[in-house]
Parts: sequence; C-alpha cells; structure tokens
Amino acid sequence: MKRIILIMCCFLSVFAWADDGRTTISLNGEWDFDQTEHAFPPRKYTRKIPVPGLVHLARPKISQYEKFFKKPDGVELVEQFNFLERDYTPMYNWYKRKVFIDEKFKDEQLFLTIKKSQYVTRVFVNGHQVGSSMECYTPMDFNITSAVKYGSDNEILIQVGDRAWLPSEAAGGTDKEKVHYLPGIWDDVFITATGKMRVDKILFLPSLAKGLVTVKTLVRSLYPPQMLYGDKMKDSCKIEFCVKEKTTGQVVGKKVIEGEVKRDNRTYFETSISLDNPKAWTPDSPFLYEGEVSVYDQDELVDRYSVNFGMRDFSRKGKFFTLNGDKFYLRGSNITLQRFFEDPDCQALAWDREWVKKLMIDLPKSIDWNAMRICVGIVPDFWYDLCDEYGIVLQNEWLYWQNHGWDEQVRKEYTNWVWSDGNHPSIVIWDAINENWDSYIGNTLIPELKELDPTRIWDAGYMTSDQMGTNDEMDEPHPYRALTLMHSSELNDYFKNNPYNLGALHENWVGFSSILDAGVPQLVNEYGWIWLWRDGRPSKLTLNNYNYYLGENATPAQCRELQAYWLQLETEWLRSERSVGGILAFCHLTNNYGFTGDWFINDIKDLQPSPAFRWFKHCFAPTAVFIDLTDHRYTKHLPALKPGSDLVFNLVGVNDLNKDSSGKVLLKLLDEKGTIISTQEESIVIEPFGKRLQPCLLKLPSKAGGYLLIAEYHEKGGAKPVLSRRYLKVGDAVTSFKDYFEYTLN
Repeated sequence: MKRIILIMCCFLSVFAWADDGRTTISLNGEWDFDQTEHAFPPRKYTRKIPVPGLVHLARPKISQYEKFFKKPDGVELVEQFNFLERDYTPMYNWYKRKVFIDEKFKDEQLFLTIKKSQYVTRVFVNGHQVGSSMECYTPMDFNITSAVKYGSDNEILIQVGDRAWLPSEAAGGTDKEKVHYLPGIWDDVFITATGKMRVDKILFLPSLAKGLVTVKTLVRSLYPPQMLYGDKMKDSCKIEFCVKEKTTGQVVGKKVIEGEVKRDNRTYFETSISLDNPKAWTPDSPFLYEGEVSVYDQDELVDRYSVNFGMRDFSRKGKFFTLNGDKFYLRGSNITLQRFFEDPDCQALAWDREWVKKLMIDLPKSIDWNAMRICVGIVPDFWYDLCDEYGIVLQNEWLYWQNHGWDEQVRKEYTNWVWSDGNHPSIVIWDAINENWDSYIGNTLIPELKELDPTRIWDAGYMTSDQMGTNDEMDEPHPYRALTLMHSSELNDYFKNNPYNLGALHENWVGFSSILDAGVPQLVNEYGWIWLWRDGRPSKLTLNNYNYYLGENATPAQCRELQAYWLQLETEWLRSERSVGGILAFCHLTNNYGFTGDWFINDIKDLQPSPAFRWFKHCFAPTAVFIDLTDHRYTKHLPALKPGSDLVFNLVGVNDLNKDSSGKVLLKLLDEKGTIISTQEESIVIEPFGKRLQPCLLKLPSKAGGYLLIAEYHEKGGAKPVLSRRYLKVGDAVTSFKDYFEYTLN
C-alpha cells in the first residue's frame, strides 16, 4: 500500500510517497542557483532553476547564455569541431534548496539519488560533503544519514562542474559534431529512507521461451563494519520477490530466498521465478510486469523496491534479429539528445512528457517505425519508460565517439549503466561505441557484461569479427553514398569520376560489400548525408551537396523536396537488400544550426514534420513496392531517354511481415503539369519476409519533357496505397531540375 506524504519546507513543497519499507521524497522542482568562476559557493543566489534541467534554464539567464546559443547568420562548410577550442569561461554551477526531514526518519538510512548529472558532481548536506562522482549518465547515490538534522530544515548544496574539468579517467567521450557541452542536473533527484538493509540495484531479466525471469540483486548493508575482533561481519536476511501484471496487479510469480549480507558492503543474490502464462512484450502489444523486491532484517520489512519489465526475447539468427523467436526488421531513426541540448529552441522540451511522447511514440508509429537509436549519449529515464509503455525498441548508445576514459572507470560506468537501464524491455541493444574501435571494451568488457545481462545484443561501433572474434554480435555500417566534403570547385570532377545512380536499387553497393558479405546482423543506423536545418538551409556538412544538385540560390522548398526524394530513394535501396537487419535514418532529433539536421521544420516545440518525414510513411511501410530506376531529375550523368521508346525495369516488392502480402500496383506517368498521361496495372504477391522482382515495360511518351513515374501499391486489406516515385527525362527538352511536376503529400 503506497501512502502519499506532503512535507512543507521554507515556502517549497516536497512530495513524498512510501511503499512499506521505503519512503521516497522527490526533490524535483525549483532550486536556488548561481555560478562562480572558482570552486567556492556564491555568497548570494540570484537565480532559480528547474530540476531536472540544464543550466540554460536558469532564470534570469546565465551570463554566458548568448555564447552557448548564438544563431549563425549563414551556413559554413565545416567537418568537425575541436572541443578544446572554447569560446566561453568554464564555471562552477551551484544548486541549493532546503528540505524538512521529519523526526520519524531518525532511525532510518537516508540516501540522496541524482539519476543523471553532468559534469563532476559534489554533494553537501548541512555543510558536510557527502560524496562526489564523475559519472554523467548513470545514477549517483549518496548516503546522507550522518549529515541530516531531523525535525528541522536541511540545506542541500550540489556543485556541478564543466565538461572542461571532466577527469581523464571518466567514461565520457567527445562528439566532434558538438560545440558546447551544457552542464546540469538532467534527471530526477530524490531522497529515499529505508532500514539498514536496502535494495541497491536490481535486474529482472526475462526468458519468454522458458517462461521465467531471472532476478539479480545487490543488497546494501548499512550496518557498521567489523571494528573489533569477534564483531559481526554478516547479518542474515530474507528477500521476497513478487511479479505482478502492471495493469491488473495480479500476482503471477513469487519466490523467497534467505542469505547473509556482508556489513557495510553490497552482497549479490540471484534467483529465477517461473511465471504463469507469461504475456509477450512487443511493439504492437507492449505488455508490462512489475517486479517487486522486499528485504527483511530479522523478519522486519526494511525495504521494498519495484521496477517495470517486459517478457521479451531479443536475439539474432544468422544475419537477422529475432523478437520472441520471429524474424524482426528494425525500422526507424536516431535521437541525438546531447546535441539537441545546445539547440537554441531546446528550452525545457526534453523534460516535457507530452512533447517527448509525440516525438518518440506518436510520430514514429504514424509512419510504421518500430525502433530508435539513442545516439551519442543516453536520455532521461522517463524517455525509456515511454518506449516501454507504448512499444518502441531501442539501440541505447553511450556517448563514446572519440576516445575518452580509463579501462577501470569505463568498466564501472558501463556496469552501472547496465544495472540502471537494464529493466527496460524497450532497450534491446547496448551500443558501446560509435564509429570507433576499443579492444578493451570489445574483447574484455562486453563479454563480462554479457554475463551480467545475457538478454540483449551488444554493438561495438566499427569493430567487426576481425577485431572481436566470436564476441561480434552485430555491425553498424554507415553507407553514406554521396559524402561531399571537398571544395565546390572539385565537385564536378568528383561526381564525374564517382557517378551515383540514386534510385537504382540493384546497384550502389560498391564500397559497401562488407554489408553483403557479413555473417552477423547489419543494422544500418546512419545514412543519407542530405541534412537540412529547420529553416530549409543546408547543414554544415551538406552545403556542397545542395549547391551541386540545386545551385547556390536554391529555395528552402527546393531543398526540402530534394531531401525528401533523396531519402525516399536511399531508404528503398537499403530495404531492397533483404539481408540488412534494420534501417535507422539519421536523424529524428538533433541540434538545429548544427553539422547535421532532423526531419522537422519551423519551431521544434510544434514538431511539424518536413516533407522527408511524410515520405518516410511510404518507403518505410512494412510491405511496399518500389521502382528500380535511376533518377533523371537531379543526377547529371545519365543521357535522356528516347521519346516513344520502351523502358524496361523492375518493380521490387518487400515484406517485413510473417505473412504473404498481395495486391495490385498502379503505374502512373505524369507530365510536368501533373496530368496523368498513361496508367497500367500489375499484380504482385510478396512472400513473408521476402522480396519479389516484378518485370515491367513502360511505353514512353513521344513528347520530350520531364515526367514523374509513380507506383501505387494497393495491398489487399490496406487502407491507403504505398507510393514509390522516379523522375524521368525524355528527350532533350529538360534543362533544369525545375522542369518536373512535384507530387505533394497531403
């Protein structure tokens, strides 16, 4: 039975709730705040700040706010940024508030938990330093019992340092596409009160196939250690495990074990619990359970802690991923939240539950995405909760791009990461590294962590079986087919020597043969290289792409149309190779005015989709039919098609589902005004998880001009047709990319 407690303190209200055995006091909300250049607290606090949040949310604004969020006047081609080239003065950030601690907690053990705080955090209670941590992405627990005054107000002071001062040993990489690393407390803060034994960490690890869940627990003893010869070193305890359905509360499994806990230490326990008729967790049916752990000291309940989990088996078979024993294709995009933090329009959106739900759940599901990669840095805990609840699978990636950290500290932080995030059924892949190599992580740490959590797959960046041997469970290829970072004067020669047949689904694998030859699943979690800022301007990395294809004076609308078309065709290309286990477009959310871009336009708070996002509905459809033809509108190396000639090509049907897909394909040819000048119909059947090539012959018009070929796949039982499109140049009448009809989605 939970009980709600309201504690008043110094004009602030603190909400507390209790499960018999543990009381939790939330410290989320408004704190006093200020900054100092030296490591001494301010004499006076002149600002307020929300927790969770980052320092940019302080009011009044911090003195260097404009340096962090300066909007560029124009776009400059830039490949990367050196984090050491700082344009600001690093500051110490001070959070302060008071909390009343009731006398009734005098015999309890009190811990202050900060779920995530960056960078280097020190905590003081009533003037006593109770601990510090260099961890930025995992929970920090501080025993504050000895510093607390009961029946009185208690001052909590938290110092948060700057990224510039992160110690060398810390497992916090750098991102060469970030400029500013904003510090702050960016996840929940709370105090818990328990007896002298408490649940320190817990994992509920499912096996749907076996109908059981393995529970791994660390129990912390707060009894004093042995001081004198003959003093006790251990105490007996009883641990009760209970599994309930989250929605109904029905108990479906129980277990009680007994053991001994080492004093002033953590003791590991492991057991398995059989479940009655377990229900599977899937993206379509995200069924959740609640796992509860109760600790008894001398038959007295001293702590009770619960987490949510789901019964799902995620694995691999050959080159494919499996979910609950069935082949499972991942379709989706990426979230780069740490980059979004330096977006001028970020504000407090990352902590707005409704905004995050629309971003992570509603919009992705509207276009048949089932997966997301949390990229170069993880997210607040409630983001994972939403994906658990509504059914999005995640590749969860640490901020490790450029090398940073000592082996033992990396082990400590990665292990804490698995313990803290490992109950989320949505997380199916641990991603240790982005586009890099680290032998210690790949060959020592990952096998060790697989022992702790055998229910997920590990990704080690660009490390493959050549570097990892049997530890290689998957690869993350990034087939950027038209990467153009050279000066604009070199572009014509580059594309002349490296022609790109955009839209030719059977081609374009030169340089990416490793994807086809690999023996483990290939998760293409980045591709495109056609990014725009939300105002329609090219990003720092793609300025030359747009200059080459559209000219230097292209409008935002023209840029958005090219982006949408390009991404549609590249997605079709990747999905047509059925040995690819998953496709995640880059990027669903990032920093506007950055090196890349996302799929939104105008103010990000409104999450207004761009044309590219709307076309994703078609190229990411679980069952679809694509046109296998090279584009004639933007590519410059193809000769025009002969008027009145026969055009022979394939339709390519793809099916991500475990059942036949059948229907008809309507081919429509539109002229530059959008008038349909010819139609024809093809029947098609696509086998489960399969691919079907359907030969077609199209009679081209005798009139020269720019034409648009559309394939509408009308699946039996489908609500709306799935579209594929290609622009065709017939004869020599076309002189510009503007001489075509643009098909706009409603």
